[in-house]
Amino acid sequence: MGDSLTLREISRRTALGALGVGILGATVASWPRLTGTDIPGRNDGSLSIAILGTAADAAARQKAVDAFRRLHPEIKVRVQAIQAVDWKDFFSKILTMVAAGNPPDVVYVATEGAQLFAEKLAHPLDDYIRRDASVMAEYFADVHPSLVEAFMYRGSLYQLPMDWNAADMYYNTKVFAAAGLSRPADDWTHLDFRSALSAMRRANPSGFTPYYWTNRLFGGVVPWLYANGTSVLTEQRATGGNWLWDGFYASDPSRATRSGGYLWEAPNANDPRVYETFDFLRGLVQDGLGVRPEEGGGNSLVGLFASGRIGATPAGGYWVQGLADAGMGPNDFDVQFFPRWATGPGAAAQRHQFGTAGYAIMKTAKDKDAAWEWIKFSASREAMELLFSTPTTTPARRSMVNEALYSGKGPAHWKVFYDTLDRFPTTGPIPAPPQQAAVETALIKNVSLAVSGDEQQLKSALASLQNDLELALRRTA
Repeated sequence: MGDSLTLREISRRTALGALGVGILGATVASWPRLTGTDIPGRNDGSLSIAILGTAADAAARQKAVDAFRRLHPEIKVRVQAIQAVDWKDFFSKILTMVAAGNPPDVVYVATEGAQLFAEKLAHPLDDYIRRDASVMAEYFADVHPSLVEAFMYRGSLYQLPMDWNAADMYYNTKVFAAAGLSRPADDWTHLDFRSALSAMRRANPSGFTPYYWTNRLFGGVVPWLYANGTSVLTEQRATGGNWLWDGFYASDPSRATRSGGYLWEAPNANDPRVYETFDFLRGLVQDGLGVRPEEGGGNSLVGLFASGRIGATPAGGYWVQGLADAGMGPNDFDVQFFPRWATGPGAAAQRHQFGTAGYAIMKTAKDKDAAWEWIKFSASREAMELLFSTPTTTPARRSMVNEALYSGKGPAHWKVFYDTLDRFPTTGPIPAPPQQAAVETALIKNVSLAVSGDEQQLKSALASLQNDLELALRRTA
């Protein structure tokens, strides 16, 4: 991640695709509609692997490709980077390629598109995992089951998590100290959080922003909803998946809670706890403690944080390298668990939100066996160490989230990243049904209105959100 990153918008949706190739600083410009001529080598027998990013991102994966070829010289591999504005745009371009009859064989997919691919585009990995269980046991023993469950859909597993990020809370330690604040407690509440913002507001000039948040699924309103034990969509679990849980996680303490995957099939914006959560954020905006969420994208978020003009913001492990490149030392910033709600259903759980990413085999893949060999290799310790040698993301393998990864860069409490899963078993993925694109559009449309007016405007915006979500979920993904 280079210094130029400080001038770009940082979003998990954009970042994670680039992180799949180990480089975050990718320029994501729009492309025209794609055809087979846009995929060099598409007809030379190569295994075509599509990622979100640039040609430089594809080149950055070459070490992994070379290592794979040493094991499988008979399999040609071609990594094709597809430039896109965000995950939604990337998935749209993959759908265009499918419609044109020129789909890739393997696609790197984040949580946002996991169920879209599982329902319409991807081939389940179940049979391959059963066949190679003796090899895969080591992988699953090193990967938290919550990450794996995020890629289960109606009892089948469609991807292996490669990297992931939770919405933890970053804070500027110098700003905190200047406001008379020490490190927050692990179990701090949303009211403690507001008090900290107020202290920072009093200690800093008008150009300072205590809390910076975004209008999107990751790091926006959703982690606050999760903390309050609710969401904009109802959450259920599918049956099935016992073949995987009994085979690889039988002794895990959470085995009894595991399922065949998450289901989000109905809107929930009329839940009183949704209103309560939005009202809390509305209060932060009204009192000058947080930005209006439409400002949350921020083209220079890293620079603002590094210069001390932001006190706190939610982000994942993908932020560490960027802050180091922006000149922040290991002790200039730190990370803490997302605040829990002070009372109510979310108070005890302190539930967090996360997103993950991994490869999916397309149903149309010309050689699914070869595609599986690529995925299996990519999940190996060897491959993941080639890809995730710097803290540009949180590796899915627990053993790789270690002191060496954060040495000289911070944060001091880097263990928070994986502990977000270990300590809070109810922590779950972004609510991303097959209609995720329409769901996120509905959310973005109504959030700013909900938190920028009076109580009546908030109620009206949530009613609009409920209606928009109903329409979104009726769509064919």
